[in-house]
Amino acid sequence: MRKTHAFACSFGATLVAPHQTRFRLWAPSSSSVSVEIEGQAPVPMERHPHGWFEVTAPCGAGALYRYRVGPYLAVPDPASRAQPRDVSGPSQVVDPRAYDWQENEWRGLPWEQAVIYEIHVGAAGGFRGVRDQLARLAALGITAVELMPLSEFPGGRNWGYDGVLPYAPESAYGTPDDLKALVDHAHALGMMIFLDVVYNHFGPEGNFLPAYAAPFFHGGPQTPWGDAIDFRQPAVQAYFTENALYWLMEYRFDGLRLDAVQAIGERDWLVELAAHVRARTEPGRHVHLILENENNDSGLLRSGFDAQWNDDGHNALHVLLTGEDEGYYANFATDPAGRLARVLAEGFAFQGELFPTLGRPRGMETGGLPASAFILFLQNHDQIGNRAMGERLTVLAPPQALRAAYGLLLLSPQIPLLFMGEEWGSRRPFLYFTSHPPILGDIVRDGRRREFAAFAHFSDPARRETIPDPNHPDTFAASLPLAEEAATAEGRAWQGFFATLLRLRHARITPRLRGARGLGARVVGPGAVAARWRMGDGAILSIGLNLGPDAVDLPDWVAGPILYQDPPQPGGQGPLPSHGVVVHLAEPRPPSGAAHE
Repeated sequence: MRKTHAFACSFGATLVAPHQTRFRLWAPSSSSVSVEIEGQAPVPMERHPHGWFEVTAPCGAGALYRYRVGPYLAVPDPASRAQPRDVSGPSQVVDPRAYDWQENEWRGLPWEQAVIYEIHVGAAGGFRGVRDQLARLAALGITAVELMPLSEFPGGRNWGYDGVLPYAPESAYGTPDDLKALVDHAHALGMMIFLDVVYNHFGPEGNFLPAYAAPFFHGGPQTPWGDAIDFRQPAVQAYFTENALYWLMEYRFDGLRLDAVQAIGERDWLVELAAHVRARTEPGRHVHLILENENNDSGLLRSGFDAQWNDDGHNALHVLLTGEDEGYYANFATDPAGRLARVLAEGFAFQGELFPTLGRPRGMETGGLPASAFILFLQNHDQIGNRAMGERLTVLAPPQALRAAYGLLLLSPQIPLLFMGEEWGSRRPFLYFTSHPPILGDIVRDGRRREFAAFAHFSDPARRETIPDPNHPDTFAASLPLAEEAATAEGRAWQGFFATLLRLRHARITPRLRGARGLGARVVGPGAVAARWRMGDGAILSIGLNLGPDAVDLPDWVAGPILYQDPPQPGGQGPLPSHGVVVHLAEPRPPSGAAHE
């Protein structure tokens, strides 16, 4: 039986019959609006209260249209479902029921089973290119693929955070049905698929909202990317709430990662969004909500969100692996092992303490949160691509130290995340890239180079000129992971290494992860920590990690059968060597008085 999905949006173009489409636009700054459908005369739209305009016009799927919001301005639909001619071109009417879904029994996976793989769709060859990689990733042990943002952005090369049309999948990557086929295929392989969404700003090119919907923005508060979005407006709230539901219901994504929510001033809306998602997605589905939040607002993790990217954990590990101490790494440079110990024991390193580079307190206490409320990583698009030269840890850290850190990442109770190419030890950079028009491209290039002037290595203006131009096509080309790397002996060895760790995780950690809580952690030497957790079934997991220069002794409570050790030690005992990791798992004790066989 044919199965389709369509989410009813209050914005945009909705097909109501094969050759009839309802158009609806919030344009409170316009006195009149008409819809201009290619090949037809303009159709005036009826004005409704509170700035809404609406009309039903004779056209069907595939029709191209714009809204005439002023005498000299025709704009794409802010809720466009497809933009075949880029951000400034006409929008296209889409029939969401055209795609015949195959995996109709899929309900997702419990959060504790997540092993996340972040991927840039353009660098992977578009929607079909990502689809072709899924079987390999599933065989490796990846259970969830997270796509970097897909909202239509200017040109064909962009990280996705410059999107301006949040309902339109990026046309350079493929069609809406190509994206649905990607999601469908992931589900066929037993994999979840998440989407990174940007609700805190619009990109610098192609955002026409201020011209006809000025109340969409505060006009006063600023974000790092411009005027703050005004989430006090009911229409603005609905625009983004419906967007989240649209991706989850119509495209069947298993979860969303909300980018930089610290830039959303109306925190209450985030809580309301989570409540809407929980109330309106089908019963029985596992739908997950992930945060990126510089504020370390643990209250949101108690209000409907599953987990947050743990930047504190990354930053402490990065300092230990590389010795870098500039920029935000300065906040972790004085006691990186101590910061890491708190991350492992409690989740965040900063829970209200002064954050030196901000000059104010940062974070909230995390008491009572499970370890799985935190997503740990060694690399992601930000932590690689926001470096001037986009270097990966494979060219920054000693190989054995990196292996030890992966032992912690993939066998700790926090949810692990990997970045594309990491699984074969890619040494290719991942740079910041765009495809803006020349004038804006020059502004972005020069601004990016100025950002690095405070770093010692780039204090010389001539050296800053070597920072790649984001707008040059070669910058994008240099960022593409190469399959040839994966096929080398070193690449195969890395993949075997990751597969071994992930098999252990799925067999021994994941089944007992629900409800796991930290039992404490402490520094045991320069660059060395020991931590332990009580797992959901009562087992005790303990990990010793030594990224320092000398062997260290571990406390007695790092005990029980050895689950994993790198480098291997004769007999499995003795001090933990430099750049080593050891993982112990003590099975739960039987209840007192229980019979033994």
